[in-house]
Amino acid sequence: MEAVKTPARSRLARDEARLWRIPFLGGLDILQARFIRQAFARHTHEVFTVGVVHQGAAAFWNRGAEHVAQGGSVMLINPDEVNTGHSFAESGYVHLVVYPSAEQLQMVAGQITGKSVSRLYFAQSVATAPEVARRLTAAHRLLVTPEATQLAQEMALQDALVCLVSSLGEKNYKPQPMGREPSIAGWVREYLEEHACENVSLDDLARLTQRSSFHLTRVFGREFGLPPHAYQVQVRIRRAQGWLRAGQGLTQVALAAGFNDQSAFSNQFKRHVGVTPGQYARSSDPKIS
Repeated sequence: MEAVKTPARSRLARDEARLWRIPFLGGLDILQARFIRQAFARHTHEVFTVGVVHQGAAAFWNRGAEHVAQGGSVMLINPDEVNTGHSFAESGYVHLVVYPSAEQLQMVAGQITGKSVSRLYFAQSVATAPEVARRLTAAHRLLVTPEATQLAQEMALQDALVCLVSSLGEKNYKPQPMGREPSIAGWVREYLEEHACENVSLDDLARLTQRSSFHLTRVFGREFGLPPHAYQVQVRIRRAQGWLRAGQGLTQVALAAGFNDQSAFSNQFKRHVGVTPGQYARSSDPKIS
């Protein structure tokens, strides 16, 4: 697994931690930390604690036993379970943690199965699950990226939690068979076309289709080969190309297309077109031979 990039100074013998709270995700907390000397007293959380160890190894007491989470493994602590935490080795450990609520994970499990789920439980305290770790890491990184759209962040978290619940949940939470629903996919596409430059959310799409966010994203991806957030970015880039050809300025186009800043716009534009917006604008200028 790719290691989390940390500042060079983090190799010193000290602890570093950063906590983010995501308001539009119900106040979801996410943590990135390097712990060397930190030792947590016995405590509990009202929410789930789901961590991915990227460097070193973490040790913690949970469910009446000591556990060691090596690099690449996933730590799982259910709500209200007493636990501790400290480094297993002198060099410390680096981990990423998300703290979803019981309601969030029950909703995810319900969307996967199509049935109401009143309780969700992880039977393992430590799991070797590379795909779960990969998706949690990808979601974590996107959630702390300011230029990412809300739709992209919500979908990354949904993808990670679906993988987590279906892979490591105590019960067999497996997706129901999916048929083709072109009308649902078409409604979503039309909405994304009409609101391409706006801050669209998964809730917006769910209300539009009267389907769960999990179901509609599966249907859309099957029909068009792209997840909704990627389709939205593609439409934004198309609009931006037209505005650049019309001679509008780079900053004006970036903001009109819905990007937070010119840097984010430039990065996405080059990923889709192969050149920067500035290069594209110059190539479209008839005064340039």
